[in-house]
Amino acid sequence: MTDTDVDLEKVPRLGLRHLQALLLFLGLVVNTTLQFNVGVAVVAMTNATSVNVDVPHYNWTEPEKSYVLSSFYWGSALTQFAGGYLCKRFGVKSVLFLGSFGSALLSSVTPHGIYMGGWRAYCCIRLMQGLCQGLTLPCIHQHLANWAPAVERTRLGAFAYTGFDCGNVLAMYAAGMLASSSWGWPGISYVSGAVGLSWCMLWLLFGANRASEAPCIGRAEQRYIIGDLQRSLRRERKMAIPWRGIFTSAPFYALLCARCADTWGLATMQTELPSYLNGVLGLQMHSNAFFSALPFLLMWAMCYVYLIIADVLLQGRRLSLTALRKTYNSIALWTPAVIMMALGFVEATQKPLALALVTLSVGVSSAATIGSELNTIDLSPVHASILSGILSTFTNLVAMLTPLVVGVLVQHPTERREWQIVFSIAATVLFAGNIIYLIWGTAETQPWNDNDTKSEAGSEFEDAKLEIAPVETAPAYEKTRTAA
Repeated sequence: MTDTDVDLEKVPRLGLRHLQALLLFLGLVVNTTLQFNVGVAVVAMTNATSVNVDVPHYNWTEPEKSYVLSSFYWGSALTQFAGGYLCKRFGVKSVLFLGSFGSALLSSVTPHGIYMGGWRAYCCIRLMQGLCQGLTLPCIHQHLANWAPAVERTRLGAFAYTGFDCGNVLAMYAAGMLASSSWGWPGISYVSGAVGLSWCMLWLLFGANRASEAPCIGRAEQRYIIGDLQRSLRRERKMAIPWRGIFTSAPFYALLCARCADTWGLATMQTELPSYLNGVLGLQMHSNAFFSALPFLLMWAMCYVYLIIADVLLQGRRLSLTALRKTYNSIALWTPAVIMMALGFVEATQKPLALALVTLSVGVSSAATIGSELNTIDLSPVHASILSGILSTFTNLVAMLTPLVVGVLVQHPTERREWQIVFSIAATVLFAGNIIYLIWGTAETQPWNDNDTKSEAGSEFEDAKLEIAPVETAPAYEKTRTAA
């Protein structure tokens, strides 16, 4: 056997690539919790929800609340693109560590900042957290591209991204429980910060930029991930970023529209759901925490359902990867669009129906992970972090705009008709974004992915299985696998 051959029987079914995916999962749990617990925290700060009477609360106006909710994205929009460049320049491990460590540290000092400077100080801290976390998402994409073989990208990527949904559950439920305890709303910041710092230690110990740099990876698994030595060396040398190819690519713009639309709908729920449940439905903090977390719990569970179905469809070659992406994205965007339109007409007296619609709307949207979120790796495995950085810059601008729009439209949080406008706008954006993705989106690797040679990865993706194929059925494929 030469260095270009891979003996699949010797490749571990659970190896270091799975450990890296687990670390990414946990990292997304931590960073998502740090990002989205603000929705519950703001409700707790302005409603005196703690049993501890010594915990202060504030009489902030609706516009002031909207500034706090959006300020995170003021920072993250500035560093998303830089994150894509930095993780290619210095490696994912260092950049992801610094971004996560900075955000966790800032969370730990948040209560003291609010005591001294009120909502303005909170905005400043959230802005700095955004600057830190803006570096992290491109790192996730690039790390998956570096570690996940083509036939396992959907599986490992979808698993890693379920950390986003798990983090949403913790951001809503755990934050609500802490806010109503003797710790009060400061406990949200302290506990989130401590968990974040703990993950940073794990990442320093077990994270590795590439399979070629990992000290304890087996030889068979290393060959399986990076392919033969010639391809590995070619991938690791500096390559010019194909700016012209990216910014003249219709599939890239289609993906941009899909991600911005999904972000608008999801951000509406992530930042405003506690306010809607408290204002329109009159739920107190204990109930609010549970019902705010329930949609994201369903979202997390549905991720695995979607993953299993995708696995079956791709294994049986019933759908190409492009068709699978578009089908899942349609479920993720159009189903919530219909539900949000209906939600605006539900009266406050129809509380069970409203809760069911909210839960279903958020729960089904996890299909977007497979539908479009991993599409950057399809279009360009080599430049996945750059694409992710560009996309994240725009999606963060959208996420920044969403609470500001809600702050203008909703002057009376208990007024259902004001929320009706909010949900109608979100539904329209979701519907339009998916239309564009259906027309111009694709899972084929683009010609500008590799500046040296024309990539054939597009056809490989179209026929890719999620399972490792038996040795006798895929020797040619294994010999041509690139080091993503």
